[in-house]
Amino acid sequence: MTAGDDARRGRVDARAARDADRGYAADAPRLPQRLLEARERKGVDLYRAERDTKIRAKYLGALETGDYAELPGAVYTKGFLRNYALYLGLDPEDVIRQWKHERGDTVVPAEPVLAVPRPLEAPRQGLTFSPIVVVAALLTIFIGVFAVYIGIQLVRFAKPPTIAVTTPATAVIDVGEDATEYTLKGTSAAKATITITEAGREQPQRVSADASGRWTADVPLRRGRNEFTISALDPETGKQSETTAKVFITVPFIVIEAPTLAVDSPSDGARFENGAIPVKGTTTNAKRVAISAVYTGPVPGQPASVAPAGGKGATVGPRTVDVSESGTFEAPLDLSTGAWQVTVTATSAEGKTTTLTREVSISYKGVTLVLEVKSSRAWIKVWVDGKVSKVTGSAGKVFNPGKVLTFTAKKSIEVRTGKSNATYFTLNGKDIGRMSKLGNPETWLFRPSGAPQKTNHS
Repeated sequence: MTAGDDARRGRVDARAARDADRGYAADAPRLPQRLLEARERKGVDLYRAERDTKIRAKYLGALETGDYAELPGAVYTKGFLRNYALYLGLDPEDVIRQWKHERGDTVVPAEPVLAVPRPLEAPRQGLTFSPIVVVAALLTIFIGVFAVYIGIQLVRFAKPPTIAVTTPATAVIDVGEDATEYTLKGTSAAKATITITEAGREQPQRVSADASGRWTADVPLRRGRNEFTISALDPETGKQSETTAKVFITVPFIVIEAPTLAVDSPSDGARFENGAIPVKGTTTNAKRVAISAVYTGPVPGQPASVAPAGGKGATVGPRTVDVSESGTFEAPLDLSTGAWQVTVTATSAEGKTTTLTREVSISYKGVTLVLEVKSSRAWIKVWVDGKVSKVTGSAGKVFNPGKVLTFTAKKSIEVRTGKSNATYFTLNGKDIGRMSKLGNPETWLFRPSGAPQKTNHS
């Protein structure tokens, strides 16, 4: 053995001793195998490791195969090894030492620290405003304010006013029997017009809300149930409130009082051109209202032949009509030509009554013919002043029992019925019944005066 062989043997023995001191036994796995086995123990694949460590899978695969040439450089390789070791649960410093050893580094030099020069800072300049910047800023502010204003106006004009009642607190209340007035209070849109309508009164009451939307109105009360309907109108937008508020105020009756009664229609001395007289009015403390009429004679200039059956003193009614909760009543009264006295009587639950009368006169102009089908179906065709009525058409029409038709004309009305005994007539308010007891087709001509005439018109 030569001196050179001894020297080489000494270097090998020294390296083996150094490896033993650092824990790298001759049969210890190499770093790539060590990383692979650690990942397999962790139970993840390269793609899962890539998502967890944010290191591309090709670089992790290069570390596990020892193909360091695929890595971007020693600095990056060292960083990858440190992060991968931490992820796999290995000692990063030990992994770095093994990597350096296997790479052939005999001395582990300290990593150089690179001093990166700091960039020169430009001197800070003060704020400067050019005329263009100022104009642009002012224009932007103006556009923003204008857009907000337009938005507010659109919302305002699109939204109808609200209406609410704050006094009384509930919609239904009772007051003392001596109460004649009540103060309603509520809220709505600013300057809104508040309309208060009372059942039984034609003219509504109107008040204006103040700038904050508050409104107050004093409403009159009568005995019984007073019903008020309240709505709001925005005078600037013209929009009506979508809903209405209702208030019901009840003033109790004094039992000993007789009913009160007001007849709004007909007025005394009224003249009508047909016999359908509308009778309506209001009452308090009344359980029912009865309406009747007495024939007092012909209207001057009219023949006596137009008088109803029974002549002077003939009566129509009495007819009982319902009284609403607000005290109103309304019913038509069919009267024939002539002068009549209409009587309206209100009766309380205790039997006390109040009666009002109205003198009216009926002077038909032209012909008013009421036709009613009774007992069986009937085919009917009508001519008004010589022209076919649109109600029946030129082919006529079949009507069921109970059907009532009304026709008016200046000179004449002609009716052809397929069943004469089922067709009944009322001419200018006078019931003349059916024209024949036979069930044959017949045609009859009706004029303002004189008896009906049978014709051959078909």
